[in-house]
Amino acid sequence: MALVTVRVAAEQLGVAYSTFKRWVHSGVVRTTRTEGGHHRVSEAEIERLLARQQPERPRRSRPSADDESLGGLSARNRLQGFVEEVRVDGLLAQVRMRVGQQTLTAVITADAVRALKLRRGDDAIAIVKSTEVMIAKPSRAVPPRPR
Repeated sequence: MALVTVRVAAEQLGVAYSTFKRWVHSGVVRTTRTEGGHHRVSEAEIERLLARQQPERPRRSRPSADDESLGGLSARNRLQGFVEEVRVDGLLAQVRMRVGQQTLTAVITADAVRALKLRRGDDAIAIVKSTEVMIAKPSRAVPPRPR
């Protein structure tokens, strides 16, 4: 049974390190402790969490998000997920991805879809590089989440 660090496990699940640490401390994630008190996560536990995150998705190895695997991109906002739908119309294509429990839609060129050979069910990484981020608050009709 191979054990990995919390940071590596968070990367494999596509979540932030702080989020994963919070899951560990709240008991959502089962860990083993080293003699020094550090948490280690088994590959079986990572598989369990992946299955819970995306139950309809067949198990496949996830691509690494290291700089080298993406040709040295400078963007840091990388969201790992899988392609739910690809629609090509003329010069543009619409790609819908599932990232955890959220969906993300990107409009890219049809040439890019062909070059990447994007198909439904493929693992993919959405890379967000933007000068603007919009934030909205839910309407009053939605009850606030407990803290």
